[in-house]
Amino acid sequence: MTTDKSLPEVIDELLAQAQPPATLLNQVVELVGKTLDADRCFLYVRQPTKKRGRIAFCWRKDETVPNVIQPDWQEADSIELPQEDPLFRAAITLQPSVYVDDVETAGPDVLNREFEHKTFGHRALIHAHITRDGELWGILQPCVFGKPRRWTDEEKRQIEAILSRLQPVIVHYVR
Repeated sequence: MTTDKSLPEVIDELLAQAQPPATLLNQVVELVGKTLDADRCFLYVRQPTKKRGRIAFCWRKDETVPNVIQPDWQEADSIELPQEDPLFRAAITLQPSVYVDDVETAGPDVLNREFEHKTFGHRALIHAHITRDGELWGILQPCVFGKPRRWTDEEKRQIEAILSRLQPVIVHYVR
């Protein structure tokens, strides 16, 4: 981590500013990406009652990293995506967040390597599930390209600590 304050402390400071949800979520995605020294960080937001979602926010270290923003809502809960993508299946079934140090060595129970190559292109990632009351509201995904990356226990702890803080903001954004 690259800041003097913990990620949860900085997120709390942002939340206290009472900014519009889109502004706040953009700042969070950038802050997480920079703090973890990631190449890209995006936030997938979901409307649980409509069973659809989209990647609405994306920060990239530079222009060479692919932008994955989805301008339109997607029917993501279709039968195909959870069957094709074990990470999404883990999120939609409210499993714990997944920390992948290396896409190339992760087992098929964790991810679909071909799907990850084709869809995202990253080498290491965090698939952080934002849930509440038995519903998936979002997925925060910092990632690294080109090389493996070991996510430390402290980074994992801090990511887990911010997820519940983001859920009310996502609710406000998707409504």
